[in-house]
Amino acid sequence: MKQKTTSTRVSMKYLATAALMLNFGVAGIYAQPGSVDMTVSGTAANSVVQLTPGTPASEYNLAGDGNLGPFTFRVVNSNAATPDFPSTCTGATKIHFAAVAGAGVLRSQDGSLLTVNLTGGGDCIDFAAGHAICTRIFQITGGTGRFKNVSGAVTLTMTVTPILGPPDNPVFFTVTGEVKGTASKVADGPGHSNGPL
Repeated sequence: MKQKTTSTRVSMKYLATAALMLNFGVAGIYAQPGSVDMTVSGTAANSVVQLTPGTPASEYNLAGDGNLGPFTFRVVNSNAATPDFPSTCTGATKIHFAAVAGAGVLRSQDGSLLTVNLTGGGDCIDFAAGHAICTRIFQITGGTGRFKNVSGAVTLTMTVTPILGPPDNPVFFTVTGEVKGTASKVADGPGHSNGPL
């Protein structure tokens, strides 16, 4: 009887140790930041939202897929009223406006929401090419569902091409691009095949 008790204790010790190791291992994997790599497409237009006085906001309605699974991404932001001249946007036919305020909500297929706040970016408008290269840099600010407690930062890079309106004041645009960055503590979900990021 005593031998059975000792054997049971040893087995329980091994089980407890294995459970702790598994728990720490999963927690370690879960806390590691993972890369975000997604493609997007959609439309852009002026918004009725006014984020900065005297400057109309733009609204992007996007959808895409990637290592977070299928999603929609809605962004509202405003740009500076006057151009600046960064080294990333130079040339006789180019003009640049910095992005100054905005936010976005990414909605995954299962209804989980990821919220982001604009921290930088801008639009490099190339009149000769007939499109703009637009970047929006975001800090992740929160989320629901599998995005609860997520942290990190992502950059949305877009090619924005006018399709409606006069050449000097287009009002509707096509958008193609990508979202890249890092996000930690993303739980697994539909269409998310890489496990927790």
